[in-house]
Amino acid sequence: MVTNTEPATASLQDTLRVAAQVVLPTLAGGVIKRRPLGLAAAQKLQLDRPAVRLLGRLRSRYGPGPLRLRVPGRSIDLALSGEDVAEVLAAAPVPFSPSTKEKRAALGHFQPHGVLISDAADRPPRRRFNEEVLEPGRPLHDLAEPFATVIAKEAESLWDNGTLDWDTFNVAWWRIVRQVVLGESAAGDDALTDMLDRLRKDANWAYAHPRRESLYARFRARLIEHLERVEPGSLAEVIASAEAERKPEIVADQVAHWLFAFDAAGIVTFRALALLATHPAARERADEEARDADLASPNQFAYLRACALESVRLWPTTPALLRESTADTAWGPAGTTVLIFTPFFHRDPESMPYADRFEPGIWLDGSAAGNPALVPFSAGPAICPGRDLVLFCASTMLAHLIRDRRFDLVSGAVLGPERPLPATLDNFHLKFALVSD
Repeated sequence: MVTNTEPATASLQDTLRVAAQVVLPTLAGGVIKRRPLGLAAAQKLQLDRPAVRLLGRLRSRYGPGPLRLRVPGRSIDLALSGEDVAEVLAAAPVPFSPSTKEKRAALGHFQPHGVLISDAADRPPRRRFNEEVLEPGRPLHDLAEPFATVIAKEAESLWDNGTLDWDTFNVAWWRIVRQVVLGESAAGDDALTDMLDRLRKDANWAYAHPRRESLYARFRARLIEHLERVEPGSLAEVIASAEAERKPEIVADQVAHWLFAFDAAGIVTFRALALLATHPAARERADEEARDADLASPNQFAYLRACALESVRLWPTTPALLRESTADTAWGPAGTTVLIFTPFFHRDPESMPYADRFEPGIWLDGSAAGNPALVPFSAGPAICPGRDLVLFCASTMLAHLIRDRRFDLVSGAVLGPERPLPATLDNFHLKFALVSD
């Protein structure tokens, strides 16, 4: 049993407030595929700010224990304390499974055999496969050298026009992702990721949108074709020698999730660049780290990794962590859904004096590790197995973008150390410009 605290029950009015101020804005922004218009509106209205304040008021009103929402026909509990977040995430997959009703409906559009939505019998070998290929716990993957070469090549011309916007960055980022995962021959296969984008847009609607089985079949077949080439220096090469999983359709669904996750990693990287452009002290430290490194070789880039982690803390790319109980617990009967709204815990002013500041140092001095509510890559047995590979790619890309350059953030947001950072940041409309010496 995860908690001894019987959930308090929210009033109908407070349940409706959670729906209006937390759930609906999250869905509007796009949970599986970000919606540019939705995110632009969310930044303009700063929709995460009232959501964080609401959960703070609910915690004061009902206490720090779980809060039962009044949802007809469902048992849904809202986590309000970091301790409960840690305990629920640590209790995966039993009694709190990552495979929830909503997640199965959404991810099933493009990865029906993905590890996150696998049942208790299928999950262990699929998790082992992900860990065998992605190598969590190792700052530098065995293939870090060819990955670093790919990043260097694609980053080289990004500043050629003297400016850098999301569209330009995103094209290069996806070329990197396809080469890292599938190999050089996949670098220009925009059609593959276009198909994935269409499936992910459907996935935003979960069970409210019919599945495009034909499109999914074409996407999976194309993905398998890339994997079967087993190109050296790519994750496809590691997959070919992996022992945990051999079925092509199962493997393809794990890889589909990696591509999905790398999209969020690009958002994290671009937002981190905006933070560095507007925070001189952090920029100076990052410059020093990049300047002292041999970018022809893989590097750990501890500070730039911390900047990427801080980008996720400030603007979580997974705003809602969901768990579903597989047995009766103090949280409720089997089938109870636990909702962890990460922006609340990552921006909680009551527990973090730096809630609205850019403080990458917390990821280096132990402060973040000592806060169980900070979960940039989730936590517990279901923690993202690709976290170290993502941080390597993000930090290496940042090193190439900032080294020997001065640039400003010229549009999309107003950031800086002299004011609280916005609760919501639209990455799609950020733009940078080089500054002449």
